[in-house]
Amino acid sequence: MTGLAARLLRHRAGPAAATLLALTVGVLILVAMGTLVESGLRFRAEPRLWAAADVVVANRTVSHTFKEFGDTTTSTVALPEGGTVDAAVVDRIRQVPGVAAVAGDDAVVIGSPAAVGHGWDTYSFTGRRIAAGAAPQADDEVLLDTRFGMAPGDRIDLVVGGVGRSYLVSGTADTGTAAVFFTDAQAARLSAHPGRVDAIGVRMVSGADVSAVREIASAAGATTYAGNDRGNVEQSDNLAARTLLVEAGSAFGGYVVLLIISVVAGTIGLSVRHRRRDLALLRAVAATPGQVRRMLIAEAALLALVGSAVGGPAGLLAARWVHGELVERAFVPAGFPMAGGLFAVPAAVGTAVLVAVLAALVAARRVTGIKPIEALGEVAVEPRRSGRVRLIAGVLTLAAAGTSGAFTLGAGGSTGALAGAAGMLYLFVIAVALLAPRINAYAARLLTPLLPPVWRVSGYLAAANLRANAQGMATVLTALVLSVGFGGSVWFLQTNLERQTTTQSSAGTLAERVVVAPGGLPADAAREIRELTGVRAATGVRRTQVVVRALGGIEPVGAQSVDPAGVTSTMNLAVRAGNLADLRAGTVAVSAMQASSSGWDVGDKAELWLGDGTPVSLDVIAIYGRGLGFGDVTLAAETVAGHTAANTTDEVLVSAGPEADTALAAWSAGKPGTEVLDAATRTRLISTDLALGAWLNRLLIGVMVGYAALAAATTMVMAALARRRELALLQLVGVTRRQIRAMVQAEQAGLLGTAVLIGATIAALTLSAIVNGLTGSPIPYVPPLGGVAVLGGTTLLALATTVWPVRRLLGAPPIDNIGVKE
Repeated sequence: MTGLAARLLRHRAGPAAATLLALTVGVLILVAMGTLVESGLRFRAEPRLWAAADVVVANRTVSHTFKEFGDTTTSTVALPEGGTVDAAVVDRIRQVPGVAAVAGDDAVVIGSPAAVGHGWDTYSFTGRRIAAGAAPQADDEVLLDTRFGMAPGDRIDLVVGGVGRSYLVSGTADTGTAAVFFTDAQAARLSAHPGRVDAIGVRMVSGADVSAVREIASAAGATTYAGNDRGNVEQSDNLAARTLLVEAGSAFGGYVVLLIISVVAGTIGLSVRHRRRDLALLRAVAATPGQVRRMLIAEAALLALVGSAVGGPAGLLAARWVHGELVERAFVPAGFPMAGGLFAVPAAVGTAVLVAVLAALVAARRVTGIKPIEALGEVAVEPRRSGRVRLIAGVLTLAAAGTSGAFTLGAGGSTGALAGAAGMLYLFVIAVALLAPRINAYAARLLTPLLPPVWRVSGYLAAANLRANAQGMATVLTALVLSVGFGGSVWFLQTNLERQTTTQSSAGTLAERVVVAPGGLPADAAREIRELTGVRAATGVRRTQVVVRALGGIEPVGAQSVDPAGVTSTMNLAVRAGNLADLRAGTVAVSAMQASSSGWDVGDKAELWLGDGTPVSLDVIAIYGRGLGFGDVTLAAETVAGHTAANTTDEVLVSAGPEADTALAAWSAGKPGTEVLDAATRTRLISTDLALGAWLNRLLIGVMVGYAALAAATTMVMAALARRRELALLQLVGVTRRQIRAMVQAEQAGLLGTAVLIGATIAALTLSAIVNGLTGSPIPYVPPLGGVAVLGGTTLLALATTVWPVRRLLGAPPIDNIGVKE
């Protein structure tokens, strides 16, 4: 059967090419995305700071155990601020028999130039030698990594805690990372969390038991890391890149696979459907159902393998391009290792072959399930309606889609919202695919009196065709709805998130000026600015994250800590309940979305974890509406003091008149890099940052929308080319080419109108449900040009992929086409 399958493919070039294109592009997408995810999963952080340590004690995650449906589940997430350990643990570990050396690392976040500082005791655990110079002996001396390009005797300005200081370079060394080493006393003074350390390195005597160290660490709420896991302790850019690649791939990977399954299954199904005459003939001349199935499986497998041979290498090239773009946009460090597709390529090929084979089996079910003598008769007339099981499944899927919006909001962040929207959209499209024959039949009845007055005879023929071919056009309708739905919902969701974030931030910022600095501002900057002439109010803002309980576990959410004094004069969070003026240590204000998700109300106790893993119980004093613009949680600065990686303020919102400009300029002049921006400039910068940050989401969405459009194009081309015999028969009975072209245009107008109406409705429902949950606005924003692009692009796509093939068929003598059906 394989040889017969290969010969038939050569004689069915049109359907074979369409299926091959869908499979090739599908494999390309799977390999490219799979390679990125594989790179993240296979990455192992190499210990640099703790290369010579046997065990590292640190607190990098927080876990929460809960019961769900009778089962006990533990949810673990990485701490946004890194986590710390009580400094007293260092002395306790030092007393353990077998411990040769121990050092607590007072990690110091350096704002400018971006680096991490450490105490000198930690240096011995790097296992590196000093390349030039000597160790720092005084508090104004540092040893630098060679990446800074400086030599002993040079001076370097470092911004720590928002304060710039000049240091003498005492020595340099290749430590494998952008590290700065202070004296131990200076590192302790610069630490953002006095009395606590970032991590503890332990070196054991050969053969010593480390169980006592583990017990001490466990009692202090920390974890011990040994072997290759030591690299996970160091908060490097590579670890952040690994998380990004895995999370982005996980959020969208499953939906891309579903999209490819839908496209390939639809393409192969349509191809088999249009070849029912040939397959029926094989059955009539004694081919067994098993032989026909094996032939179709062989065809599909051959196409999948050929598509994989082209799509696999192309996917690796695409992954390399994406990696370069991620590096250029600072999503991924330049040195992050990319996988060679060792697992991604076989997985993509296996998925393509499996999908193609299963699609062929399903498509062949009807042809091979009837008696040989009935096979030829089955192709004469389209079935009048689909089965009852399909109807019930379609109604249930439609109901599931309608109620899924609330569940998609359980995933936090824009990536989770986009993934949730894609899931909701898929349910709607699957429902349409199941109900498509009935939708087409109903639409044909509605269009029957409308088409003839516009297109006359051609309109009458078009209406008759739509009524007779309702079952056959189901795949075309689904492809068009998928294209309109994706273009009109998932793409615009990202636009709405960015627009609402910018709008909320702009509308909620009452301050006329904003003070910022590249390395952050000192923690007491707001207090100093508040005392300047002409300043009415000044609010220091630091952005962080907290960990909250969520549906199915725990998750980090965006938060801000603010100086409570005068906060209502510098920001308006659109408070819906409570009073933001009551904010102080021990209290919290939350967004309406977070309050709904966590079940909090004003007066309740909010149980959550700060960014370093410290559990707190805070009184909810206000619920506000501008969570996208200001974070879902607002805390008093006193609550988070000592629980962040750096003791700095990101910005100070200043409410002041023009008379304060001179004082603000004089204050900022003494702090290098400090700028005073107006509110409009700040809004533009936020918008730019959001666009840069959303690049990866847009890329993934663009791939999905593009593939959906490709599916629609190939499906409609195949459907048009399959009408060779039908169009020839119309010509032979006297219908002119002009009337046939008008008939096809009328059909497309009716089918396209139905698809656009359904697709736009699905897109509107999906977009409204997600945007309303995230922003509180029931009416989503659709850019005028974007709406025109989606509708206009779909219209042009439908016309181009139908009119061109029909023109090609009409160019041949009808007598040449009457004997074939392809």
